[in-house]
Amino acid sequence: MSEPIEAKKAPYAADVEEGKTYYWCACGRSESQPFCDGSLKGTDITPLAFTAEKTETIYLCGCKKTKNPPFCDGTHQSL
Repeated sequence: MSEPIEAKKAPYAADVEEGKTYYWCACGRSESQPFCDGSLKGTDITPLAFTAEKTETIYLCGCKKTKNPPFCDGTHQSL
């Protein structure tokens, strides 16, 4: 099983729009962090699709170790 790469030890702030679907990069290889750009090819990791419940700024995991994907849960603070 492929292991994700830590993209950064902090969350990514992302502005999302209500009802729009986004694809969070779970592998850490994307150049478009925190969103997937297809760089996962060759791994067995898949992006996580989620639909924004409202238009707002959210904080997405950058370390790829969150227990609540795609959202940051502070895990990066213990790495």
